[in-house]
Amino acid sequence: MGMNSGIKKVLQAAAPPAFWLGVWQLAALAVGRELLLPGPLSVGARLLALAGTADFWLSVGATLGRVLLGLGWGALTGTALAFLTHFSPWADRLIAPAVRVVRATPVVSFILLVYLWVDRSAIPWVIAGLMVLPVVWGALSAGLDSLDKKLLELARAYRFSRGKTLGLVYLPALRPHIEAGLLTAFGLAWKSGVAAEVLSPPARAIGSRIQQAKLGLETPDLLAWTLAIVALSLALEGLLRRGLGRGRKL
Repeated sequence: MGMNSGIKKVLQAAAPPAFWLGVWQLAALAVGRELLLPGPLSVGARLLALAGTADFWLSVGATLGRVLLGLGWGALTGTALAFLTHFSPWADRLIAPAVRVVRATPVVSFILLVYLWVDRSAIPWVIAGLMVLPVVWGALSAGLDSLDKKLLELARAYRFSRGKTLGLVYLPALRPHIEAGLLTAFGLAWKSGVAAEVLSPPARAIGSRIQQAKLGLETPDLLAWTLAIVALSLALEGLLRRGLGRGRKL
């Protein structure tokens, strides 16, 4: 019974990717030109070949570093602004509209503007942070607005210090909003950071390799790097979820 259940789970997990790989292969055969649409075997072979080079991992590491830097400064700034706009009506009137404008502006517009203001190598992490900031601000603002006022009154009645109030009242109530905001923010930071690398390619980056593959009409390489981006994003998001889950148990 246990083996049957295990086999069933494996089949259920394998069916969706097998189906879409089949669709991809059929589409590639229908097109009939690798320049336009290479098949999954060709792309997989190129991905394995690229993964065997030092340049692949150096590019991945450089891109990941920029994304994490952007995620860090964007999350910290968004957190600070969320508390500031929550506790200060004037700060809310002045800052909240600007954050909403950042959230509504297309990432391409920011990339082209930031290109004029900062060094090319800094554009990806600046853009990643700009995309993260409004997401974290919005998630924490919603959490602060929904905070139970009776818990705050109780903390004041028992004369909790600010640190104790933060640790025992604010953090437990805000944890779900922090987790949801970080998961969404990471996905945005990853995609916007790579997009910025494509449009303003640094010396070593995933986006730079995508740009090179496009200019050289190397479609298998282009799709191989795209698969690498998707796989890395899913793997890192899984690690982030696991880390947040462990933090919840502490």
